[in-house]
Amino acid sequence: MAFVVLAALLVPWSPVPGGTPDPVPATSVFTAEQVRAGEHFANWSRLWSWSSLAVSLAFSCWLGFSRWGPRLVGRMPGWWWVRVVLAVAAVELAGRVVTLPFGIALRKHALDHGLSTQGWGGFAADVLRGQAVAIVATSLLALVLVGCARRWPRAWPAVAGALLGVLVLVGSFVYPIVVEPIFNDFTPLPEGSLRAEILDLADREGVPVDDVLVADASRRTTTLNAYVSGFGSTRRVVLYDNLVDDVPRAQVLSVVAHELGHAKHDDVLVGSLLGAAGAVFGVGLLALVLGALAARGRPPLREPEVVPLLLALLAVGTLLASPVQNTISRQIETRADVDALLATRDSDAFIAVQRQLALRSLADPEPPRLSQLWFGSHPTALTRIAIAEQLRP
Repeated sequence: MAFVVLAALLVPWSPVPGGTPDPVPATSVFTAEQVRAGEHFANWSRLWSWSSLAVSLAFSCWLGFSRWGPRLVGRMPGWWWVRVVLAVAAVELAGRVVTLPFGIALRKHALDHGLSTQGWGGFAADVLRGQAVAIVATSLLALVLVGCARRWPRAWPAVAGALLGVLVLVGSFVYPIVVEPIFNDFTPLPEGSLRAEILDLADREGVPVDDVLVADASRRTTTLNAYVSGFGSTRRVVLYDNLVDDVPRAQVLSVVAHELGHAKHDDVLVGSLLGAAGAVFGVGLLALVLGALAARGRPPLREPEVVPLLLALLAVGTLLASPVQNTISRQIETRADVDALLATRDSDAFIAVQRQLALRSLADPEPPRLSQLWFGSHPTALTRIAIAEQLRP
């Protein structure tokens, strides 16, 4: 109920004045060769990433629903909380190993098409850092669930749901200052005309911005990006250094205006509130599923042996929730596009930078509908350009 009410009130379900238009024809924006290049790259990327997802899900379910998972955890030493952490680490690392060939293939695919500037050593370091962050976050989740089940055998869903909801909010708040520096170095945008124009734009839009940061993303990728993370005192607007260096000023301002739109509507906080409500719902659903499985002889939640099953259910639930999550994300991103167009009143710059973003990332102009529904967190470039044409001053 909370999730539905929050989604109804906070998500912009009609973000485009006059309604969202149909995408413009791909041939009106890209050449035939550019369309073929984007489709070719995207088709192979989907093959490797979807194969990795399928293998990861199959492995998690095999370990979680068979007897091998509980047997593995049963041989681990230590107090219950030590065994929970060890179990999470073992399952996460094993899952990484079985999907590593697909990750390497996807990485080589990006290298072959010039989308990456990072060597294999840097790639390996990023994989290890990402895996460490995943183990820490998942261990915290498992410890809360198992710990609450041990302390409150009947009331644990309510207590764990509340605790995890709070953790989602805290995690979003501290993410920019705890996790992001693990992967990138950030420096303030140097004094100059670009910084002055960005701060002036933020002032006109009524968005308090203490600083604009530049991430050293070019050492890893050739793609362009910018984002807003955190909320309150940890909110930051971050630009990729190659966006600042390689893109004309008007186009950079269009991207910044989009990110300021997110900040103006506190979209990170909105996502965090929805995530917190989703966590409460997920814990309640988990309680029902685990109760039914325990009646059939599966380990109860209070025992560390349940960790492989818990992670399998988490993987399945995450996949099933993806269409809802990404539908909401696309609506929020569309509103930020509209804000950018209204703030800059420069549809030409918006269209030009959307074209550049698509070309630099070799994006598929017209992805399959199921792929866009399930995994598309942003509107397609052709839809975004159609919105810009519709709102042209």
